[in-house]
Amino acid sequence: MSKKNVTFGWAFKNIIWPRRKTIAIGLVLIVFSRLASLVLPGASKYLIDDVIVNKDIPMLKTLLLVVVAAILVQAITSFLLTRILSVEAQYLISQLRAKVQKKVLSLPISYFDNNKSGALVSRIMTDVEGVRNLVGTGLLQLVGGTLTAIISLFLLINISATMTLFVLVPVSVFAFIALKAFGKIRPIFRTRGKLNAEVTGRLTETLNGVRVIKGFNAEPQENKTFEKGVKTLYENVKSSLTATAFVTSSATFLLGLASVGIMGIGGYMIIGENLTIGDFISFTLFLGFMIAPIVQMSNIGSQLTEAFAGLDRTEEIMKMDPEDLAEKRPNLLEGLHGDMVFDDVSFSYEEEKEVLRNISFEAPKGSVTALVGSSGSGKSTIAGLAATFLNPDTGKITIDGQDLSQVNLGSYRKHLGVVLQDDFLFEGTIRENILFPRPNASDEQLHAAVKGAYVNEFTERFEDGLDTVIGERGVKLSGGQRQRISIARALLADPKIIILDEATSNLDTESETYIQQSLEMLMKDRTTFVIAHRLSTIRQADQILIVEKGEIVERGTHDELIAKEGRYYQLYTYQSRI
Repeated sequence: MSKKNVTFGWAFKNIIWPRRKTIAIGLVLIVFSRLASLVLPGASKYLIDDVIVNKDIPMLKTLLLVVVAAILVQAITSFLLTRILSVEAQYLISQLRAKVQKKVLSLPISYFDNNKSGALVSRIMTDVEGVRNLVGTGLLQLVGGTLTAIISLFLLINISATMTLFVLVPVSVFAFIALKAFGKIRPIFRTRGKLNAEVTGRLTETLNGVRVIKGFNAEPQENKTFEKGVKTLYENVKSSLTATAFVTSSATFLLGLASVGIMGIGGYMIIGENLTIGDFISFTLFLGFMIAPIVQMSNIGSQLTEAFAGLDRTEEIMKMDPEDLAEKRPNLLEGLHGDMVFDDVSFSYEEEKEVLRNISFEAPKGSVTALVGSSGSGKSTIAGLAATFLNPDTGKITIDGQDLSQVNLGSYRKHLGVVLQDDFLFEGTIRENILFPRPNASDEQLHAAVKGAYVNEFTERFEDGLDTVIGERGVKLSGGQRQRISIARALLADPKIIILDEATSNLDTESETYIQQSLEMLMKDRTTFVIAHRLSTIRQADQILIVEKGEIVERGTHDELIAKEGRYYQLYTYQSRI
């Protein structure tokens, strides 16, 4: 089955069929509108051949009333079509955006690691816009245009079969050209969606990294990179415009030839008294009503082609398996004790390039497990596995005896608290960021978290206190202040399992002292994983795992490892001298 058929089937099932009643109303309106539009050319024949010739004033009045009624029907149906279908199309776009965003957030972390955030924004916001041509007036105009063309064809045959046959030859050639052209345009539109996503993704990165760009005086190279992307996008647009222009110019040429032929044949037949002037004018007007939808169909066909290209990409996302698939993760955690075990776990981001090999250890409830090692050794990967951001390739991770790979993620992560190395904050106020995991928390709970993470130590100096707006990603705060807000957020979540990834990496000595005290309270009676380069911060850990090249090379308490005088001893004594 072709990709086109698959997409149309998906679009019909998910977009068109659920709105069949609205579309049916639209079809009825478009039929009335098209039938009303045919009144004027039909009336022209009676005006010339009967009313004027016979000087029939009563018939003229009747004819004018019929034409006015037809125009009124067209105006009313046009308004209703726009009001019902265009509004429904915009509502559908908003619904689809919400569904695609929800689907994207349900995908595993690996998907986000392999796709730029800007590209994902483009897929959520731009790709779905084409559906306005399916549910909106686009598709129905195509249907209405086809209906008008067919009715006009029969009326033309009734007036003159000879002239109609002459017209059908260039019309058939044009239809063949348009069909071939749209087959080539669709891949261009699909590529455009990817290019647009790439350009948007790079632009988003540029704006987020503006301090790094200015710090290295790298504006020229960023401008060059963006200009290259924009130029590639332009070349794609140029290709589609060229193809569309070829279709339009073919229509102009071929249908123009048909008009010239009609003038010649019609004139000859009028002279031979085989055709009345009224019939000729009526034929010419009906011909316009047959040709106009065909030309219009070339534009609508282009819009529908672009719509299906965007829906190709939307369908691709919507058919992806979410990370929390019920069939694969059927087990719900009713409660959480907090005993975690890594049993011979191996993991790789790419095939044949293992990041972790045969990792085994136990992290009992309430214990603190510290992960130490050089950059790239696998510490963050172990933390990612414990957070269920990643899944082991081989081996097993259990929580309270249950295989973590089969546990419903929602039931596990509601007991999880994470303080990441990049201490991500959302644009808004300090209060909103701390309340993020529990928006309905009481003021007492909020202030307990604020005090526990010593956030009040610096917010008391701000004019707006907790309601201070921190800017995108918290750019108006220092690294230490951002880190303390992240820890307050984790405190408020009140989790059973804590993952601290370089939680004190951005703190000055005074702040670190404050935070160490609050972390002790945070880690109390909770299973905790700590990643830290500052070894002085993990002396009280229940177990320290030294990870090198994806393997645990040493394990024990601080005192035990110092006594061994191995790798940990080397790292610790080296840091002590600095």
